[in-house]
Parts: sequence; C-alpha cells; structure tokens
Amino acid sequence: MTQLDVVTLGETMVSLRTGTPLRLGGTMTMTVAGAESNVAIGLARLGHTVRWGGRVGADEVGAFILRTMRAESVAVDTVLVDARRPTGLMLAERRVADISRVSYYRAGSAGSALAPADAVACLADTPRILHVTGITPALSGSAADAVATAVELARHAGALVSVDVNYRSSLWAPEDARLVLSELVRGADIVIASEDELGLVVTDARHESAAAEELAASGVSHLVIKRGARGASVWQQGQAHHATAVPVTVLDTIGAGDAFTAGYLSGVLDGLSPAAALYRGTVTGAFAVAGVGDWEGLPSREELSLLETEAGSTLR
Repeated sequence: MTQLDVVTLGETMVSLRTGTPLRLGGTMTMTVAGAESNVAIGLARLGHTVRWGGRVGADEVGAFILRTMRAESVAVDTVLVDARRPTGLMLAERRVADISRVSYYRAGSAGSALAPADAVACLADTPRILHVTGITPALSGSAADAVATAVELARHAGALVSVDVNYRSSLWAPEDARLVLSELVRGADIVIASEDELGLVVTDARHESAAAEELAASGVSHLVIKRGARGASVWQQGQAHHATAVPVTVLDTIGAGDAFTAGYLSGVLDGLSPAAALYRGTVTGAFAVAGVGDWEGLPSREELSLLETEAGSTLR
C-alpha cells in the first residue's frame, strides 16, 4: 500500500436530519456523521490518502456508512463489523438558519466498543499523521484505551499525532474530561481546540501564549485555536499566526470544526507555512458552513480557490 497520509480512529454514526422540529415529524434525510470520519472525508477530497478505523454494526446503516466512506475514497479495510452491537444514531434538527440541535443514541453501540485491537489494526501501516479526538475516550473505557494505544503506536512509529479536544458535555463532566484530555494532548504534536476548550487541557487558559508554552514543554509543536466566525490562530515556536474567517452565507454550522481541521492538516501535509495552513483551514470551514451537512459541501483541491471568485459568478 502507498504510504497513508492520515489515519483517523473513532465512532461514525448514521445521521438523520430534518429542517423542522423533530417533535413535529416530517421528512428526514439519511447521511453519515462522526468527527473523525468528517476529517477523513475532508482530507480525501483534498487528494490525501486516508484510512478511517472504527466499528459499525452488522446492519443496513452500518453497510451504508462503509459504502459512503468508500465512495469518498477513504479506506475502511480495517473496520470491524460488530455482529452483537448496533451502529450508533444521531438525529439533527435545524431550528433556525444557522442553529441546529443534535441528539445522540450511541450507548451500547458498535463504535462505543472500540478497543486497542482496533487501533493496532488501523495503524498496521504507519501514516504521516494520526488524528484522534476527545470524543472517543468519552465513549467507554475500552474506547479510551484504543485512543491511548493508537497514540502510543503512532509516536513509536514516528508519525505526527493530531488531537482535536472536541469536548462533548453530553458524554462526560468537565472534571472527568480534564483528567483524560489533559494527558491525551500531551502526547500530541498538533493540538486543536476552541477557545472554551483550552481550560480543559492547560492550567492557564486566560493567556494563550502561556497555554502554548505549557503544551510546548510537553512536545506540542502546533496549538491551533478555533474561533468560529472570528477565524482561527496557531501558536508555533512561540509565535502566533491569525486568520480571519472567510465571509460566506451560513446555512449549517455542524461539521465546521472538522472541516477546518481537515484543511489545516492538509496544509501541514503539504508543507505549508503555519499561516498558509491556517488559511486553508478557514477556507474548508467556510465551505462547510455554506452548505447543509457535516461534510457534503467540503471542497476538492481544485475548488479551494472557488471562494475567491466574485459573488454571483457563474463558472463556465
């Protein structure tokens, strides 16, 4: 196999989406959702070789997830099909134009049963980057062990490790998350967090320079801070670089952070400067919020410059 650029590991669910309140019923669309698989698809669309490692149920929606990932050129050759547990479910309702509400049904799911053996399988081929998130350790003890094993294997093999903090309050309390996530990020080369997540992984979140210095002492070389509509920053070698958000009409914010992460990691893989990698992240994030869906609107490499064209243009 050609060397993989990126391996991701985590739970992917089937997602049912509606533009009306769930309690009123109505038409729903079925798609795929999961932070790690969103990043995998984003990177594959940009031309990188990517494997997603995980588990799905031996059910029709599990087959749908695998079919979708293959169609997006993401390798799923190490995914375990679990005959005893169902594929997880996510319900998303768009309440107003840019505010959505999400409900998860993942307790006892195949993805929650991730174990160290899954990490060993997906890292049988050493990638340039391993990407994991703080969601997976919250799913179960075995899933937390899987992430820890993946990080250990990747570091031993010389791969870069990327961790998106991605705190989910519905999965665990801040004090529980802090114990696990603060240790997880200290095994990473690249740490990605929103402003309100920094306090979970550093002792002084009020001063970003101090946060960057604290993590750098543990070997973190990139501290990337997502600021939503205000853009993003990256601290590297004691220097901060900033990028403003690309202005677009916002239709759906779900998946925007994952899209940004895919763009930033793509820039790292391409050897771009920190500022240029950050800008690519803001571009892919803009594509995500300008369309509906976690990953459906993500750009190909050829489309990265599309948002620079004049509004209302028709490309012929």
